[in-house]
Amino acid sequence: MTVPRPARPEDGIAWITGASSGIGRQLARELVGRGWTVAATARREAELATLAAEAPGRILAAPADVTDAQAVAAAVGEAQAAAGRPVALAVLNAGTYVHDSAERFDLESFIRQIQVNVIGTAAALASVMPMMIARRSGQIAVVSSVAGYRGLPRAIAYSASKAALIALAESLKFDLDRAGVMVNVVNPGFVKTPLTDRNDFPMPFLLPVEEAARRIADGLARGRFEVAFPRRFAAILKLMRVLPHALYFPLVGRMTGRR
Repeated sequence: MTVPRPARPEDGIAWITGASSGIGRQLARELVGRGWTVAATARREAELATLAAEAPGRILAAPADVTDAQAVAAAVGEAQAAAGRPVALAVLNAGTYVHDSAERFDLESFIRQIQVNVIGTAAALASVMPMMIARRSGQIAVVSSVAGYRGLPRAIAYSASKAALIALAESLKFDLDRAGVMVNVVNPGFVKTPLTDRNDFPMPFLLPVEEAARRIADGLARGRFEVAFPRRFAAILKLMRVLPHALYFPLVGRMTGRR
């Protein structure tokens, strides 16, 4: 059996979805600084073009909507052809977040978040995973969130989608370990990005996006299954996973003002 190991720049290129802003954009810069050639995918072509202009030939714009599986597969194929090398590291980071609640539940918004966060990740998986299995090498990082540990207030669709991604990565690991392909799940806390700029509530342990990108790159290079940060915040939320419901709901309700 081929033992999975972290991908290295000499193995091929890195591919990042959700790369037009936030964590994905900064991670592209971080990986280029570590010797990678990066294919950057997102819907917004203008933002990808400005990102690619920062490192000509090292960052390749590969525009696609992650909810369009055919467009995603085409973008991967074009990036590999342009680089002349396969995707060795795939960071499936595309995601969206909209506040929601029972009183203001919107089915269209719920479906959109599931389509981008979960179905978009699956479409990206479908475009690279078979090639990695055939080569018996590669690394796939699924970007979830500490919000996937348990259901949180004002995050009905978001928590549900991120919990699904954690379970997805855990399930994949059983098969991909045997195939020689490494899989990781990335669970960030609050990171200062255009998405979190919408929040109107306190965000404990808020990290600059540059620090988040560095921690992700470091964690993927170490090869641990889970990359979670900030550590104290992640530890607190992990502890809450084992709290009985009779304690969890009153505690989180008081902490977030939802009780």
